[in-house]
Amino acid sequence: DVGGESTRPGAGAVSAREEQARILPVIEALSSDGGSLVSVDTYRAETARLAVAAGAHIVNDVHGLQREPDIAQVAAETGAGLVIMHTGRGRQKLADVIADQFLFLNRSLEIARDAGIPDERIVLDPGFAFAKDGEENLELMARFGELRALGFPLLVGTSRKRLAHHLVGGTDEGRDVGTAATSVILRLKGASIFRVHNVAVNRDALAFADAVRERERETVE
Repeated sequence: DVGGESTRPGAGAVSAREEQARILPVIEALSSDGGSLVSVDTYRAETARLAVAAGAHIVNDVHGLQREPDIAQVAAETGAGLVIMHTGRGRQKLADVIADQFLFLNRSLEIARDAGIPDERIVLDPGFAFAKDGEENLELMARFGELRALGFPLLVGTSRKRLAHHLVGGTDEGRDVGTAATSVILRLKGASIFRVHNVAVNRDALAFADAVRERERETVE
C-alpha cells in the first residue's frame, strides 16, 4: 500500500504534484516484477489514475470517495480494485459508532455503484483511529461483527496505532504485540484483510485465529 501524503492527525497536506512524484516511481518499481499486488493510498482522482497506469492494482481512498468523488470513475474505468475507508474527519459523526459506519459507508457505496463499480471489486475499511478516540476504537472493535451486515470483505489497519499499543507500551515490540492481538480479535469477528508492518508476527497470530475458527465450524457441523 503506497501513499505519498501522511494520514496521521495533524500532518500537513502535500500538493498533488508532490504526492505523485513520491509514489509513482515506487509503484512502477514494485509492479515491474509482475508478482506484487500494489495498492495506491490516495483520495485524489488524478493521482489514482496515474498510479493505476504505473501498475497499481487497487485504489485505497481514506476519504471513502467523498472528498473527490471522481476517483470512483477512475476505479470504474480502469478496472482497479477499490478500498473504501470510513473516516470521521471533517464532518459531524453520529454518537453510535456502528450507526456512523453504516451512514458513511452506505453513502460511499452509492457513489461507487453510481460510477458502475461492481460490488465484487469493493472492500470496506472501518478506519480505526481516523477521528476516533480510544473508547470509540474499542467500541468499534467490540462490535466489529455487526459490519458484516454490509456484505463486503472487511480490511483493517490497526498496525502500530495508539489503539494497538497504549495498553502494552510504546516500544516497537509492544506495538507489534498489540497489533497482533487486535488482528486475532478482528479475525474472529470477521475481518478478511490485514494491513500490517510486521507481517511474520501477524501471520503467526492469525494462524491461531483461523485454527479456532475452523474448530468452531467443525463443532457446529
